[in-house]
Amino acid sequence: MQIAPHVEIFGTALWLAEEKILIINDLHLGYEEALQQKGVLVPKFQLREIIAQLEQIFQKVKPKKIIINGDLKHEFGRILRQEWDEVLRLIDFLLQHCQEVIIIKGNHDPAITPITQKRRTTVVTEYRTDNTLIIHGDELVQTDAERIIIGHEHPAITIREGSKWEKYKCFLKGKWEGKELIAVPSFNPLLEGTDILKEQTLSPFLKNLNSFKVFIINQGEVFDFGKVKEIRKKNG
Repeated sequence: MQIAPHVEIFGTALWLAEEKILIINDLHLGYEEALQQKGVLVPKFQLREIIAQLEQIFQKVKPKKIIINGDLKHEFGRILRQEWDEVLRLIDFLLQHCQEVIIIKGNHDPAITPITQKRRTTVVTEYRTDNTLIIHGDELVQTDAERIIIGHEHPAITIREGSKWEKYKCFLKGKWEGKELIAVPSFNPLLEGTDILKEQTLSPFLKNLNSFKVFIINQGEVFDFGKVKEIRKKNG
């Protein structure tokens, strides 16, 4: 589905068609090991699922560049064994499908450089095309770009269907200081995200969501659910 001119949704990734750039957000590799160290036993399957999702996307698009928009790894101040292994495996996989991998540092990535310098990658704090600025979204910036694409929030929404409530990842599209703003959900299958109807938002770009449009992702399909204020009315 096209969310803006020449900007399409594929699963929980965003495709800039003119530039042939694929954007994936908030992978949080190493999350399973971090949970296990806290006593929460979960099987390690997230990288396998991430690669399977990407393989489906690569059947539809052939990117020149792939941008990982922040929080490639999960642990803040150190590098877990799982992070060393999975970050390198993921980058190797991505480089088979594009000319360049660009990593935008997120708030979970202060220690990412020792890993990424072992592969042919570019690590930056933001990335700019002609009219689009891609940033992680944990801090405000000033820009003359017409469009801003962010991660960080992991937006999701809970929808009522009869007596049942179900949570879905979603994209958000609205305005910030007159500029088009698109928030992209996490590409990690374990992270459902922040329920924008019930929880306080994390990104300073997303303080007033009523006029934002919601695009829900369900089993690879995209559904336009209208504006946040309309969904709030329906959900009561």
